[in-house]
Amino acid sequence: ELGRGDFSKIPNGMPGVEHRMDLLHQAVVDGHITRRRWIDLACSAPARMFGLYPRKGTISPGADADIVLYDPRAEQVLSADTHHMNVDYSAYEGKRLTGRVRTVLSRGVPVLEDREYVGRPGHGVYVPRGLGEYAR
Repeated sequence: ELGRGDFSKIPNGMPGVEHRMDLLHQAVVDGHITRRRWIDLACSAPARMFGLYPRKGTISPGADADIVLYDPRAEQVLSADTHHMNVDYSAYEGKRLTGRVRTVLSRGVPVLEDREYVGRPGHGVYVPRGLGEYAR
């Protein structure tokens, strides 16, 4: 319904960020990539690309404690009826996946627990970017 009657209200791009980790994990389940490569593609590579590494994208001393607790055996069916994005459709409607994000910690503080947002206003902080490794 978003954008009906006013094209400037149409959401940009394609929704799916909520399921990005799960969709990429399916490539592990299907044998296309290793679990180590999945972690690199989902965590380390984006941090390097956007100049945030080593503060982000790694679990090491001095890094932010941004951690995803993942259940690799959970089964789910993607649907616009159950996702949290503010759109009424899903390009992945009916797609079956194995694996699901359970908990997300931001700087060590839970912001997602059992797929429900529990973050608090004011928790976010500005993180200045450096020059990404791919731009050097």
